[in-house]
Amino acid sequence: MPNAAVRQAAVLLLLALAAADAPAQALRERLQQAREASRQPAARPPELPVGTRVLRDLAYGDDPRQRFDVYLPAKPLDAAPVILVVHGGGWANGNKDNPGLVDGKAGKWLPEGRVLVSTNYRMRPDTAPLDQARDVARALAQVQRLAPEWGADPSRVVLMGHSAGAHLAALVGASPSLWREAGASAPLGVVSLDSGALDVPDMMRRPRLPPLYHRAFGADPDDWVAASPQHQLTAQAVPMLLVCSTRRNDACPQARAFQAEAATLGVAMEVLPQALSHRQLNRELGLPSDYTAAVDRWLDALAR
Repeated sequence: MPNAAVRQAAVLLLLALAAADAPAQALRERLQQAREASRQPAARPPELPVGTRVLRDLAYGDDPRQRFDVYLPAKPLDAAPVILVVHGGGWANGNKDNPGLVDGKAGKWLPEGRVLVSTNYRMRPDTAPLDQARDVARALAQVQRLAPEWGADPSRVVLMGHSAGAHLAALVGASPSLWREAGASAPLGVVSLDSGALDVPDMMRRPRLPPLYHRAFGADPDDWVAASPQHQLTAQAVPMLLVCSTRRNDACPQARAFQAEAATLGVAMEVLPQALSHRQLNRELGLPSDYTAAVDRWLDALAR
């Protein structure tokens, strides 16, 4: 083929490749924009029930990221239960007022007299998941210390996390050493909303694993074990409700394997499969539905 023809064919190939990659590049750009936006406070504050009192940016550590917001009901129960919410974001993004994180949950449980707390934690690239779990445990300890000031019961704090936050909440609930090192008492239980990282070593060995997991957990198998709820599970772990999306391939199988391991130790765990997306499991919790009713029943039974 003459050189001119070769060059023309090469240019056409490059243009075709660029065109084929354009949707992927656009998607990458949109994801990056979403990540950057998730690091900032929400543009619109959550919609809250009338009479809600909000205490913002209470510290549980020296780092500016070690802060939580407290949502106090207009009419708290005597010795009110507390739900401590841990946001998602791939261990590298997100904020305690992520869109949809607080709204539905506040609308459901604040009118019932519960206290809602939403916490931040340090994130990647500088803070590994195990240290993020330590931040969640420190937040738990501070919530328990301050609970009497809010009319709440420090022995009735439930951890609730979504996505990466579900992994961190489950890790704290599975490993008594984490809450004890932080000076906390055991949480009453954990609600894990669609974690895909309950068995971290198994997850990390899968082919075609999304890069966010490699960025979060690194390449050291010892680190995988240390940050794996299933591998850190002990007989002193707290009861857990493992909500999982049936639209994902990995979430419910991991939840059932975690439940089976817990059963050998006598730890109570319930798996709640839902035909909702990963995002919907977070944003729609608290809205009127059979899903919300099932989580509410579990919380009520836990507090008895």
